[in-house]
Amino acid sequence: MFKKLKLKIKELAKTAVFYAEETLGSNKGKQKKEMAIKYVTDRLPVPAFLKPLISILLSSFIDEAIELAVEYMEEI
Repeated sequence: MFKKLKLKIKELAKTAVFYAEETLGSNKGKQKKEMAIKYVTDRLPVPAFLKPLISILLSSFIDEAIELAVEYMEEI
């Protein structure tokens, strides 16, 4: 389960970073990161009652996925 979930998080992170950038623009790094994390956690493919638990268990992974997505976006 976690393997598929981690793949989905990586996919969502790219979209989340793009969405946050488009919505908030530049010079708002902290808000963009918070928006991206919320975007990912809201769209996790798990039942709603499990989302808070999964978000806590995978918080560092979500954070890393978003950081990698930011680096990816900066390269293109």
